[in-house]
Amino acid sequence: MSLTPADITTIKITIKLATTTMIVSLLLGGPLAWWLSRRDTLPRRVIAAVTTMPLVIPPTVLGFYLLFFMGPFGPIGKMFKFFGFKLLPFTFSGLVVASVICSLPFVVQPLVNAFEALGERPLEAAATLGAGKLDAFLTVIAPQARPAFLTAAIMSFAHSIGEFGVVLMIGGSIPNVTRVLSMQIYVYVEAMEYGQAHLLAGGLVIFAILTMMAMQMLNPRPKKTPTDR
Repeated sequence: MSLTPADITTIKITIKLATTTMIVSLLLGGPLAWWLSRRDTLPRRVIAAVTTMPLVIPPTVLGFYLLFFMGPFGPIGKMFKFFGFKLLPFTFSGLVVASVICSLPFVVQPLVNAFEALGERPLEAAATLGAGKLDAFLTVIAPQARPAFLTAAIMSFAHSIGEFGVVLMIGGSIPNVTRVLSMQIYVYVEAMEYGQAHLLAGGLVIFAILTMMAMQMLNPRPKKTPTDR
């Protein structure tokens, strides 16, 4: 029992999707998390709720509405057709969009927590040295929040690797285009090829364990002092 050429292609597509999703999610989630951490207003709470909604809404429901909005009769699909662009459903680009939306909570939440924990002092110190807001964020805030950025990157990548419901609705299972590992396992199970399914599923289990170990290393428990005992 070994990986087939189709399995290898599927793994490559999955890694490509997860890497692209991670990069886009960090580029979008970083500024969004910073904005959310600086304000406590009603719009902020609404956007925070919308951003974290993929954590509680069933993936197939989210995928269904994304399919509706991006399909030929949805507002995004109609706009794409008007400008002569290819529709996003059942394309790799559509998978990326859906995957970014699903992964955004795993990027935004740890970054918001890190930014809020840092408080105002680093910004005030940077301002006294003449640093602008962008300069202060890049040279002061971002380095201090590096563990949170690493956590966000790992979680976004790992979540994209194992996503199934949204992938099923938006990407389907087109070989060499949108068939990722979770779909390949599903195909093997449907065909009752359980040996190949075990091989791929076992690899994902090992990947999940390694991911959680990396998370533990990035967020070690504080050591107890004699006064805590």
